[in-house]
Amino acid sequence: MNLNDKVTLVTGAGQGIGKGIADSLAEYGAHVIIAEINETTGKEAAVEIESRGGSAEAIQLDVTDYDLVKEAINAVVAQHGRIDVLVNNAGWDLPEPFLVSTPDTWAKVIAINYLGVVHTCHAALPHMIEAGRGRIVNIGSDAGRVGSSGEAVYSGAKGGVIAFSKTVAREVARKGIGINVVCPGPTDTPLVADLATTNEGLVKALERAIPMGRLGQPSDLGAAVAFMASDAAGFITGQTLSVSGGLTMA
Repeated sequence: MNLNDKVTLVTGAGQGIGKGIADSLAEYGAHVIIAEINETTGKEAAVEIESRGGSAEAIQLDVTDYDLVKEAINAVVAQHGRIDVLVNNAGWDLPEPFLVSTPDTWAKVIAINYLGVVHTCHAALPHMIEAGRGRIVNIGSDAGRVGSSGEAVYSGAKGGVIAFSKTVAREVARKGIGINVVCPGPTDTPLVADLATTNEGLVKALERAIPMGRLGQPSDLGAAVAFMASDAAGFITGQTLSVSGGLTMA
């Protein structure tokens, strides 16, 4: 796969899955713009990529604010002349039973996980249409495909991302733009590591449930996203790919 000099913006790429995605894209030659609400982790991730010989920069971005998103993407295009690839990875959840959850939590989950994707796509697509090319990879979740106990609103938001992506993919396919969704299964991230300190049994149960016998690694997601972002996936659009070690099978 060749992503040489592709101007690529990845949201929420300061740690975890997003960082693994940014690392993989840089390894394949992309110039990676890490759009992260946490300015410190964003800059650290960019410096780490550059220390390995990759090309990266960091910007601070809150994907829930459409005006800020539009301003940031316009600034990227003004600086680099284009935006070739958009990866929507920013996400957040508070696992708890639905009847315990509150409207404030619902609003935050929907704003980050669903509206954040809507905002960035709406801001980036006009630039891609003008260029006559572009790739968008939205990070969904298997929770949005099959549901997940304790994640009702999150599952709904990720299901919305999948349906939204398919619809917009239809609308822009003839403009030279591909839009696909990559759905992580249980993945070894700092969040899961924290969970293991208090509930090691749950993590072991997840590992047993996955046919391949292990949690995913951020690099597993990175490789799948890099493929979807590349010209190798030029005739693929509107698709949903689970990277879950076989936990869910289409």
